[in-house]
Amino acid sequence: MKAIMIIYNQAHSAVVMDILNGCNVRGFTKWTDVQGRGSVKGEPHYGTHAWPSKNMATMAVVEEEMVHTLTAELKRLNAESEDQGLRAFVWDADSVV
Repeated sequence: MKAIMIIYNQAHSAVVMDILNGCNVRGFTKWTDVQGRGSVKGEPHYGTHAWPSKNMATMAVVEEEMVHTLTAELKRLNAESEDQGLRAFVWDADSVV
């Protein structure tokens, strides 16, 4: 199993949900009002008057075979609107319960 954490501009929320649904990812956890700044470029997302946009984060645990399809769709979305900001991180996930 793999955990994938997707951090993205709130403007991408519906599209990220569409990607998860299209990849048959049923289970996930979503955080709203996530603040941050990209490590390379892009404007901060702080939810303030100076930097009004915010991020969201969604984490899902998927079968390893799904990772390539899911990340390919996320890369496509990011390429369409790089200025909005989207990052995805994948790591091993062991089931405990």
